[in-house]
Amino acid sequence: MTAMEYDVIVVGAGPVGENVADRVVRGGLSAAIVERELVGGECSYWACMPTKALLRSASALRAARHLPGAREAVTGDLDAAAVLGRRDSFASHWKDDGQVSWLESAGIALHRGQGRIVSTRVVEVTDADGATARLTARHAVVVATGSSALLPDIPGLREAAPWSSREAASARSVPRRLAVIGGGVVAAEMATAFAALGSSVTVLARDGVLPSVEPFAGELVTESLREAGVTVRLGAEAVAVNRDDSGAVHIETADGERFDADEVLVAVGRTPNTQDLGLETVGLAPGAWLPVDDTLRVVGGGDWLYAAGDVNRRVLLTHQGKYQARAVGDVIVARAKGATVEDGRWGRHVATADERAVPQVVFTDPEIASVGLTAAAAAAAGLRTRVVDYDLGAVAGASLHADGYKGHARMVVDEDRKVVVGFTVAGPDVAELLHAATIAIVGEVPLDRLWHAVPAYPTVSEVWLRLLETYGR
Repeated sequence: MTAMEYDVIVVGAGPVGENVADRVVRGGLSAAIVERELVGGECSYWACMPTKALLRSASALRAARHLPGAREAVTGDLDAAAVLGRRDSFASHWKDDGQVSWLESAGIALHRGQGRIVSTRVVEVTDADGATARLTARHAVVVATGSSALLPDIPGLREAAPWSSREAASARSVPRRLAVIGGGVVAAEMATAFAALGSSVTVLARDGVLPSVEPFAGELVTESLREAGVTVRLGAEAVAVNRDDSGAVHIETADGERFDADEVLVAVGRTPNTQDLGLETVGLAPGAWLPVDDTLRVVGGGDWLYAAGDVNRRVLLTHQGKYQARAVGDVIVARAKGATVEDGRWGRHVATADERAVPQVVFTDPEIASVGLTAAAAAAAGLRTRVVDYDLGAVAGASLHADGYKGHARMVVDEDRKVVVGFTVAGPDVAELLHAATIAIVGEVPLDRLWHAVPAYPTVSEVWLRLLETYGR
């Protein structure tokens, strides 16, 4: 067994772990990162990048078909093979050479294998050949192992070899029939993608389509999916799954319906990758989410153990995990050097935005871009709010963007402070509208000052002026 010592050890080399290690090294400490799969993690190979590559070509084609002149130039349908090929390039063909090179250039040591905590600040790494290395951290160990798709206990489901988000993102061909169990972001995006690629798609959405967003946004996506030929069954609960000898999958629902497919995608949630990390050696439960304090220290894990990204269950989004990574890397450096820890609201070493200003884009048709609180969440938080709605299609920039543009925008205002606390917009190509709202919410910009942020004409961003006019001065 080899033994090595570093200032910080990071378990998990996805984007979160990479960012933790990078901040630590930039702060003057040494860092090692442990990874059992591909350096770059879920986002690089099975989530953010490849899935958006699957969706982008269809989005561009839809945009062309909504513009006279461009519409006439479109003479065919999507080339599925070309779309899959572009997806492969964005997944780096499931090779991590480039990511490994980046680690080397950043001065971060890589240890491949399964990392397990064996005692205070000590991680053992077992590689594919069974060789073991013992790594000791002078200051901190950070768990950044992410999450995996949750597989519910539906009779016959495991035996049917279902797709998870990984198989959907890396599919080598387009199934003729695809059934999707679930109605969240993964379910809605993959239903959008595979319907555009030519699959006959059925969505069984027990809790509705995109139940966590503003209701109007989920309704627009549901309507669009149906217009695209997708069968959407709201409230349908799968109770039995069977794959027969021919390879066909048969799904039964609680209300007696039966759906047949060639593949079934299960997208009903996530589970933390903490099952084999040795957490029991420090009094924590294997397989559980890791609760953290505001500086991302694991509650009950001692003053040396941190968790960032999906694994702490604060926000399961790559960009929020990277945001946490910057905070935790910086706070480890500060504590190691005896510097002041800024752990107050919006301080350098905390992740305040996880609770107050989480931005997210759902790349469906239409796109949904949101940040902060929904109207329901704001009310549940006890805020005295006013909800302001506006027809996005009535904005001049939207009518230029596409004929028949259909969309909707909502602003949630905290009436006591006169600041925006929530913003949701649904419509074609609205993703890039989001950061303006994020800045307004994080900066707590008063409505009186927002009146002076003049949107250029004619752009879709003019919706900000229309929302303020609707609110009243």
